[in-house]
Amino acid sequence: SALTRELADRGLSELFTTMELPISELLSQMESVGVAVDRPALEKLAQFFEKEVDKETKAAHDAVGHEFNVASPKQLQVVLFDELKLPKTKKIKTGYTTDAEALDWLFEKSGHPLLRSLLRIRETKKLGTTVEGLITEIATDGRIHTHFQQTVAATGRLSSTGPNLQNIPVRSEEGRTIRECFIAGKGYSALLTADYSQIEMRIMAHLSNDEHLLAAFESGEDLHATIAAEIFGVKPADVDPEMRRQIKAMSYGLAYGLSSYGLSAQLDITPPAAQELMDKYFQRFGGIRDYLTTVVDQARKVGYTETVMGRRRYLPDLMHDNRQRREVAERMALNAPIQGSAADIIKMAMLKVQSAIEKENLKSRLLLQIHDELILEVVSGEEEVLSTLVRREMGSAYPLRAPLDVSAGIGQTWNQAAH
Repeated sequence: SALTRELADRGLSELFTTMELPISELLSQMESVGVAVDRPALEKLAQFFEKEVDKETKAAHDAVGHEFNVASPKQLQVVLFDELKLPKTKKIKTGYTTDAEALDWLFEKSGHPLLRSLLRIRETKKLGTTVEGLITEIATDGRIHTHFQQTVAATGRLSSTGPNLQNIPVRSEEGRTIRECFIAGKGYSALLTADYSQIEMRIMAHLSNDEHLLAAFESGEDLHATIAAEIFGVKPADVDPEMRRQIKAMSYGLAYGLSSYGLSAQLDITPPAAQELMDKYFQRFGGIRDYLTTVVDQARKVGYTETVMGRRRYLPDLMHDNRQRREVAERMALNAPIQGSAADIIKMAMLKVQSAIEKENLKSRLLLQIHDELILEVVSGEEEVLSTLVRREMGSAYPLRAPLDVSAGIGQTWNQAAH
């Protein structure tokens, strides 16, 4: 057919037949299996977040001495800028912005208790909405059956809807209480989670072939501390948390086209200091600098970027007359091979894990894929063999120059299985 020919012309036949087709079959199995949740615990959480919103709304009213609608940007502007005379935020069509970022900035500047309450309201409202969304999606079998999409994210990553399980928060203590409600279902004893550590940095090392970055991985030491030691010219033991934080932000930011201005805002240092840090970084990691330049030039020439498995992302805007659109496309050209390769590798890992489970006749099963993490439901007695199998299959999904590193954990809930 014409489509088969077009796939072959673009060198994508293998990706389609060995990955995307079998993955769609596996995803459909995972969707019908679903994941078990503790409904009473979710309902309790929903009530807790609702009470928190009410409590903080009252605190917000007390902080200014009268009631107002905390969800109305118009009323918020009057309270913040006219009554409290707080510093003005970014000007927008309807006055001054009161989005989360602006409220954060205002809180840092003024420390006003009203802002603490407003930020808390936004945070708990969002968590409450997430929990309520999960409750409405519980099927009669007591499980949530999300829908995985293969064709939404341009990089090749999977996304999920009904509900979106990719955005269940993990950073905060309260976010983790939501993960605590995902449990092993009837007939299963635990959940196993396994993920790749620093997969994007490993892909960066592979694609750039930078000798210093590869050596940092080979040393087996803490990656960001090792890099920081090289850049600041100190012993790894003398790297303080601030140095490590700066280097970590930069290492991850580079793959997203982070500028010195963006880095300065993120680290709260001056733009010249950020530029100096970037220069030092590139001096030491010339392979990364060369790779980042080449990848954009190459994409401009051929019109697309490629992942380790040949997945293309077409970027016509690289030749656009409008500078803003061109810069957005340049950032995409930097990011697509890295994020897309990570997506390819985890999909390959899923297929390998599934095939090994079938080969070894295990009863445990794959439930979810969330970014760089796989979640499985474990049958009692299979913990050891499954854990070994998952590490082995995920670890050999693709031969990177900086080998894949897998960590896994088992627990009664999604949160407890985190490692």
